[in-house]
Amino acid sequence: MMTTLLKVDGIETYIDQYHILQGVSFEVKKGEVTVLLGRNGAGKTTSLRTIMGLTPPSSGKIFYKDEEIQRLPTFKVANKGIGYVPEDQGIFGDLTVEENMKVAIKNYDQETEDRMTWITDLFPDLKKFWKKAGGNLSGGQKQMLSIARAYLNNNDLILIDEPSKGLAPIVVEKVMETIVEMKEKTTILLVEQNFIMASQIGDRFYIIDDGKTVHNGRMEALVKDEEMKKKYLGIA
Repeated sequence: MMTTLLKVDGIETYIDQYHILQGVSFEVKKGEVTVLLGRNGAGKTTSLRTIMGLTPPSSGKIFYKDEEIQRLPTFKVANKGIGYVPEDQGIFGDLTVEENMKVAIKNYDQETEDRMTWITDLFPDLKKFWKKAGGNLSGGQKQMLSIARAYLNNNDLILIDEPSKGLAPIVVEKVMETIVEMKEKTTILLVEQNFIMASQIGDRFYIIDDGKTVHNGRMEALVKDEEMKKKYLGIA
């Protein structure tokens, strides 16, 4: 039986006067890629931000390794071992690739050095542009840098928001390959609008519609369910 690493239970989240999440629930099993799916504006990004404490829930509970974390500030959530790759990548444009990587490190030890070597071998562009400012990288390179920073620390869970957004198909392929390899070393909660990508790397899915969790299951079942894909994802 697989261990539940993260459990989100009935969270409701407001942004200003807008009631964005209206009862979202899902679980993330250790060692899997769990994908949050839904149309634009459904509440997927807000779900990740709520987990990280950036938009705290007004009600509901979030458990990480059986510990409630929904009232913790963001830095304490991160210190629990949750990495976050935001939709806008969140890199420092004025810092070099090297400085972006080093500023993300919590504790520099041999394990961190091994992780640095592993992830930069996966993303050779990062080594190639090691001394280049982050703001001067291409969109794909910025995404690689953002993912690499989240992986550097000993995070048991990494939240990744729309990694394929705005990227060329050849770069999307590289990001897909990387997430598949990362899955061997960590657990991933993914928000992804590209269904082909999501279906190829996801183990389990949850569909969020209008701020509510409406369906979930194994990814292979959703791939075959044409009616559900059309109704909730707009895929004909």
